Amino acid sequence: MIPLLIYIIIFVAAFFIVTKVVQGAGLHDYTSLKTVTFGDESAVRPNRAAGIISILTIFLMWGIFTGSSLLPGFLHAPGPYEGTTSFTYTSQAEGQSPDDATVTVVVHPREVATEAPEVEPGDGFAKNDSAAIAQWRTGLINVDRNDDITKKDGAKVIAINGEKIAPGETVKVDGGAVTLSDKGTPNFEPTRGWQMEPLYLPAPEVVWKRSLQIASEGFRNFTLLEHLGYSLFRVVLGFLLGAVVGIPLGYAMGLSDWFRGWFDPIVEFMRPVPPLALIPLVIIWAGIGEAGKIILLFLAALWIMAIAARSGVSGVKISKVHAAYSLGASKWQIMRHVIVPNSLPEIFTGARVAMGVCWGTVVAAELVAAEQGAGMMIMTASKFQNTDIVIMGIILIGVIGFGIDMLMRAAERFLVPWKGKG
Repeated sequence: MIPLLIYIIIFVAAFFIVTKVVQGAGLHDYTSLKTVTFGDESAVRPNRAAGIISILTIFLMWGIFTGSSLLPGFLHAPGPYEGTTSFTYTSQAEGQSPDDATVTVVVHPREVATEAPEVEPGDGFAKNDSAAIAQWRTGLINVDRNDDITKKDGAKVIAINGEKIAPGETVKVDGGAVTLSDKGTPNFEPTRGWQMEPLYLPAPEVVWKRSLQIASEGFRNFTLLEHLGYSLFRVVLGFLLGAVVGIPLGYAMGLSDWFRGWFDPIVEFMRPVPPLALIPLVIIWAGIGEAGKIILLFLAALWIMAIAARSGVSGVKISKVHAAYSLGASKWQIMRHVIVPNSLPEIFTGARVAMGVCWGTVVAAELVAAEQGAGMMIMTASKFQNTDIVIMGIILIGVIGFGIDMLMRAAERFLVPWKGKG
């Protein structure tokens, strides 16, 4: 909740600073002066400042909530407690006056092995104790293991730092909180702070160092470029096969009521089925080799491309077709000069969506006995809790996918310059 609130604050502040102060001072976006903007994609262009600030904000928040060394300390979110703290428990036994003892707790980084310190036992039947607990972890402290009167003798903890406590209740202490278990054993939980545990989200510099390491040493007998190359090859091949089959199918459905009636139930039935659900069937049909992965990506792209082509054909204004007929155009000429050009914008939009789905499916596709690929690298790293490798793979897949999308946008601007212009 706190990261979301900070993100919203940065968004609102950046919006007003850039749009009201910077651009309001004379740097005008003249495309915004067009009369019609709603529904006219050509009138809307990405604000470059917003894009840059958005990316920087993500990395800033990543560093804030991981305690990154790339940021000054005052920008770090409160981190987990580290150091030595203590609390006093009160033990009560039948026929004895309540007795107090102190528990000294050393909270240490998870990767640093630390022994519990030695402490003087003190007087009374309740003896002083010590424990070592890693950050972001909890630890049961068997306080009566050295007491003269233990739980077996009827002793029980009745208070922490003078505050009464019962099984299931919690008392806050310096550096954390103590919860009494159902069996009456204190459980110490160090203060976690707002930062993420490195096991779940390592700092940006940790991911960068691991990326350089894998780039130079490789991962599972293959270089990083080979892993990415295999994934890219599978995605592109699966997408191209889906487009080669899906676009003609979509054209046929858009031009022929027979083809529309025949294939529409199939396409509409398969469209909502996630590609992940097809993995068992693909393994049965094509085995666990390379063909199965390509088929899965092919099916991920096929229905999207078919629907995009069908929508593009159905969206052609009938007035343009009638105008072409009135000028003596043949069916082939209408197809070549009217239907195809007017349907290309929809097809390019579908292609961008299909490519994104294929990139999202490649991780699942490479679960099928793959030895190379970014998806295989991510899944293997996750089994050994190598979160830095997982994040590296996700970022690389996102960067490559974004690069492909930018290339497709450039191709669309070059091949379909009339998009959004009526």
